[in-house]
Amino acid sequence: MTKLKSIAALAGKKILEIYGEKDFQVDHKDDSSPLTKADTLANKVICEGLEELDPSIPIISEENKLVDYDIRKNYTRFWLVDPLDGTKEFVNRNGEFTVNIALIENQRVISSVVYVPVLDEMYSAIKDKGAYLEKDGIMQKLSCCPYHPDENYLQIICSRSHLNEETSRFVSAYPNHQKIAKGSSLKFLILAAGNAHIYPRLAPTMEWDTAAAQIILEEAGGSVIDWETKKALIYNKKSLRNPYFVAYANQINTQ
Repeated sequence: MTKLKSIAALAGKKILEIYGEKDFQVDHKDDSSPLTKADTLANKVICEGLEELDPSIPIISEENKLVDYDIRKNYTRFWLVDPLDGTKEFVNRNGEFTVNIALIENQRVISSVVYVPVLDEMYSAIKDKGAYLEKDGIMQKLSCCPYHPDENYLQIICSRSHLNEETSRFVSAYPNHQKIAKGSSLKFLILAAGNAHIYPRLAPTMEWDTAAAQIILEEAGGSVIDWETKKALIYNKKSLRNPYFVAYANQINTQ
């Protein structure tokens, strides 16, 4: 885990070097999503670091060429990477972007790190061993806020850049809620740290957007649930697009 944190921190350093430039070029992918030099530099740092760590483990990254399903369906263990999650927030210079690295085994996340470069915050989790935040040399165990779904004044966190009508309808069903807008995987981290209750994402995301932060939330006592099946999100599906989902803090059983 120490090596993994070092890789994420180095990627974050490269991202901040570009972020600090007065002007940086913004290109666009085929799906119109933004791409910057920071994305590609961070991806290079991460992929080289992971290959050095264990060359036998394949890597799936947002910024690499997509591996055909006929090949990756045989992966029992692989890295799932988003080198710069929240490129729109990076371009808008609001600081709400992260570095996400997850280790997947048999379609489940078993460990991860999420680094927040602007805040120099390192989040990490290992399955069944808890989730932690490291900042200023201090390690803090994370714990979700317990809540009842019928409570008033629930804090519901939503995407800053992708709030759609379906999500708005979901949010409006909760009386007297407080809505918080954030970018990237920070939304999961805020839940894991006990500072919000629900994060609905009834809109498209990709597997690399959620994997690293999912286990951090789960190990803090929360959950990330497929909106249709009501089961936890899984990875390395035939399509790398996630189903709609809702992430919850420590919801008290209503039965």
